[in-house]
Amino acid sequence: MSKNTLLAMLFVIALIACKQEKEIQVLKPSNYFDVLNKEFTGDLAYETTSFVEKYWRVVGNTGFNKSVFKIAEELEKAGFVKEENATIKDSLTYRIEKRPLEKPTWESVDATVKIVGDNTLLLQHSTNRNMIALNSYSTPKEGVTAEVVYVKDLKKLKTLDIKGKIVFAETHPYRIFNQAIVESGAAGLITYSNPKYLQPEKNTTSIQFRSIPLNETIKPWAIAMSYEAKERLKAKLKEGKVVLDVMVKTNVYPSEELTIIADIKGSLYPKERLVFSAHIQEPGANDNATGVGVALEMATLTAKLKEQKRFSPNRTLTFLWGDEIVSTNRYVKEDSIRAKDIKWGISLDMVGEDTKKTGGTFLIEKMPDPSAIWTRGNDKHTEWGGQKMKLSQMKPHYLNDFLIDKFKEQGKRANWVVNTNPFEGGSDHVPFLGRNIPSVLFWHFTDQFYHTDNDRLDKVSKETLKNVGVASLVSAYSLVNANDKSAKVILKDIQKAAFSRLKEEQKQSELALSKGDSLKTQKAIINAWNDWYVKTAKTTEDVVKNNATFTLDVEQTQKAIDSVSSKIIEVLVKKNQSLTSENK
Repeated sequence: MSKNTLLAMLFVIALIACKQEKEIQVLKPSNYFDVLNKEFTGDLAYETTSFVEKYWRVVGNTGFNKSVFKIAEELEKAGFVKEENATIKDSLTYRIEKRPLEKPTWESVDATVKIVGDNTLLLQHSTNRNMIALNSYSTPKEGVTAEVVYVKDLKKLKTLDIKGKIVFAETHPYRIFNQAIVESGAAGLITYSNPKYLQPEKNTTSIQFRSIPLNETIKPWAIAMSYEAKERLKAKLKEGKVVLDVMVKTNVYPSEELTIIADIKGSLYPKERLVFSAHIQEPGANDNATGVGVALEMATLTAKLKEQKRFSPNRTLTFLWGDEIVSTNRYVKEDSIRAKDIKWGISLDMVGEDTKKTGGTFLIEKMPDPSAIWTRGNDKHTEWGGQKMKLSQMKPHYLNDFLIDKFKEQGKRANWVVNTNPFEGGSDHVPFLGRNIPSVLFWHFTDQFYHTDNDRLDKVSKETLKNVGVASLVSAYSLVNANDKSAKVILKDIQKAAFSRLKEEQKQSELALSKGDSLKTQKAIINAWNDWYVKTAKTTEDVVKNNATFTLDVEQTQKAIDSVSSKIIEVLVKKNQSLTSENK
């Protein structure tokens, strides 16, 4: 073989190797977005969402448990091994935790409501699967036929003779349950209480799911109505006495609580972990079949990349699916040693919306920061609502701005809108925060189909599932492999975010002063943000291993933030003096 021939062959081999390396790209921070946007298709997320949303899911019932076993099946396909069968070499493991339920589980089966004398049904389960209030029992097979009593003034409920009658009220059934059913002996309840953000006059068939207390002695039932049904019933009542035929069929039975947890073991610091939590229960597609689906594709894709040796997490990635708040709360409390090493927690809740249909936008609900005390400027609470917090409840940490930056980057790439809201609570991020574990919520709001039986698969966007999955994985990979070098980048970004926030707060404070607000309040706001970011800068040390020089970097950042805050307060003092002089 000639020298030239040999060189040519080596050149061809090198080209082939180069091409294969390009095709099988090893992940690194510089290409996380590029690779994951190719690898995360959204197919499994959407397929899983489609499977889960078919069921009205309550912990322990058929749909909930089938969802758990679907997750387990997909995990095993991806190479996860049951913990009980795993060896020390297995880095992909999962377990299904089982606990007996203290109370029976529940599932809806069928129901119809008919106005006696009318030819068409008022409501039927086949088209309104949220019509049966959670914890309702079945009526006799032949149903219940009874007169309707419309209670406009709830204060008068206790004075009315409603024994054996059906109480109709425009309120939550839970609110009147004790008085109407337990104390006054009503045959059942039929209620309406859709909030305005659901646009009930437009979405006339929507029913937001409701519940009543579980009562195994009385075995009561309640029906929730759509706007259309409510208006029809009220119109009929204006004509005179109304009698309803109501048939309800449900299953109420002993069961067990299942929680499924998958771990992708870290190679350097396996005890340290990031936990994604996605709750299974609730009856909708977006809430929260989408969270279940996105988490599952994230877990299986990471397993694939790890097995291909394209990505190796230094810290453990954990995925938890279970009962909202309950399962996550147990996870962070039952093992105090494990809880100490949970570095980040993220809740995936309502993460796949087609916002052209549902409304609202994708949101990152921030850890408690001063925007939850002074909500102004671009910060806005959602219609879900939030309570004003105290300075003692603040949770300074880089996680807020870190995640916002990553998601905004995916937003630019995919022309996808990413916004934030001040802390409001109500999902799986709350248990983490309760244990002082940094945590945020990924979700959508306002959603005109939230908790209604119109939250179906047609309201889900595969593109959104992908965007959330990609941005979540980029964030997760960056965090579990964070080191001294990346900590410096995070620290610089925090300083930049602090300056930007303080500048915006200065603008808002100047506007507030011009409207007559007190200088004392404006100083308090600037000082609160200064304190939040000074403490946030310190939290970047949690991914640094024995680096004394990094502490000096943190101190310099803190001084820079202090300096900017002091100058802003000086400007505000002068502004206030100027305004005071003008008003004399």
